[in-house]
Amino acid sequence: MKNTSDVLGGFGTTIFEVMSKLAIEHKAINLGQGFPDEDGPADIRHAAAKAVEEGPNQYPPMMGIPELRQAVAAHDARFYGLSVNWQTDVLVTSGATEALAASMLGLINPGDEVVLFEPLYDCYLPMIKLAGGIPKFVRLDPPNWEIDPDKLRAAFSDRTKLILMNSPMNPTGKVFSREELELIAELAIKHDTYAICDEVYEHIIFGDKKHLSLMTLPGMGERTARIASAGKTFSLTGWKVGYLTATAELTVRIAKAHQFLTFTTAPNLQKAVAYGLAKENDFYDDLRASMQSKRDIFRDGLNRIGFTTAECDGTYFINADISSIGFDGTDEEFCRLITTDAGVAAVPFSAFYQSAGARDNFARFCFCKKTEVLEAAIEKLADFFKPAG
Repeated sequence: MKNTSDVLGGFGTTIFEVMSKLAIEHKAINLGQGFPDEDGPADIRHAAAKAVEEGPNQYPPMMGIPELRQAVAAHDARFYGLSVNWQTDVLVTSGATEALAASMLGLINPGDEVVLFEPLYDCYLPMIKLAGGIPKFVRLDPPNWEIDPDKLRAAFSDRTKLILMNSPMNPTGKVFSREELELIAELAIKHDTYAICDEVYEHIIFGDKKHLSLMTLPGMGERTARIASAGKTFSLTGWKVGYLTATAELTVRIAKAHQFLTFTTAPNLQKAVAYGLAKENDFYDDLRASMQSKRDIFRDGLNRIGFTTAECDGTYFINADISSIGFDGTDEEFCRLITTDAGVAAVPFSAFYQSAGARDNFARFCFCKKTEVLEAAIEKLADFFKPAG
């Protein structure tokens, strides 16, 4: 048999699938894969069920149903002050992942360079390589995950087609500052590049941090695509409903790829998400407060055990330094050990690096679980790591 894809052949099964399978085998609490253990709001789910019964259940428009595109435009105006033409500037996709894939395939030509921050979410690099792009990594280091301006400037060149960024950032929990975004904007404009912004955790930010969309900065509106997700905002990750906002010209280019990937997304789910996006501010405030409480419970529990944790200003994830409790093995060895012996699954942080010199002394834990589940996980870890004697 002839070889299959040279690009994808180099990638194994995702670490999330590997650790989830191991967690199932050992009946461990799964804090590896990033999904809540409770379904989203009942009224949104009921809206989806009602839409199935009432129909139509045939192909909706390729760009998305008008109700959802209007809701996305209203959302972006409400939270970011953006002026969005729902008819031309909004594209609905089958999850944010598809929006990212369509953006890469629609914008990159073979040989184009793509700047991206490392550690990075696992689907970014395969998408870039499938489109023929050449990755240029900019390393962020714990505990603060700050951009080194010199490294970022060095990554850009006249060959740069786009920068792909994620804020709030999985897997670090970082929220990019205004100063960092202004530097990114300066370089994008100087080198005439696009910016693809994965902002799926836009409403899950803690403390006094604020989410600032790169699209809102001067000169970035015409060159930025903003991607968001109903899965993260409404704790309905299985629905796979994403939406992209960009200028009409940029949206058309990305939609050319979208039409050959999924073409469209389930109409009942689109109607329900449109309903959800119109929720009052209390909903978004409660989401933020709930996730911050879960972060605090789990972070404080890790700290009591003796773990040092990196900063976490948003997302579902917190990273613990395994060397801080005296563990001298790799992060993969640590995660396998606590899954099989302590009954708690996490993800080795080195899985989020592709270039040489990956950090292998951190484990990523997902805290978007019920409080009692987080407390049980801390109890198991505390019992496992308690001093002998």
